[in-house]
Amino acid sequence: MIAAGLRGSKQVILMSTMNRIVISIILLCCSNVFMTLAWYGHLKNMSHRHWVVAALCSWGIALFEYLLQVPANRIGHEVMTVGQLKILQEVITLSVFVPFSIFFLKERPTLDYLGAGICLLGAVFFVFRKRFFGS
Repeated sequence: MIAAGLRGSKQVILMSTMNRIVISIILLCCSNVFMTLAWYGHLKNMSHRHWVVAALCSWGIALFEYLLQVPANRIGHEVMTVGQLKILQEVITLSVFVPFSIFFLKERPTLDYLGAGICLLGAVFFVFRKRFFGS
């Protein structure tokens, strides 16, 4: 009976941890859409405008990115290290950027994108291996 209770509390903690990770990932994905649009959207839509106008528009878009990114990092930091959050952010950034560059900016991906993705998967493995595989 006690063992079952302990198992139940471990499951609740695991679910709570997973919920925070999932919420953090969803918020980071949404924030990255805004970030990518703010950083690169003006290259297609505002190339004829002065860079200051593009910068101010990008700054306005970036506000929405920060409104999602700050809570994502706070929630994520409850269950992950800063290093894990940063690597997660980089993976999400590339996952959002590659389709954006292909479909919005009409750029062709190269094998370098694949190489970068493989390197990031290695980084994910190393920062999360203790969590998933123990020490």
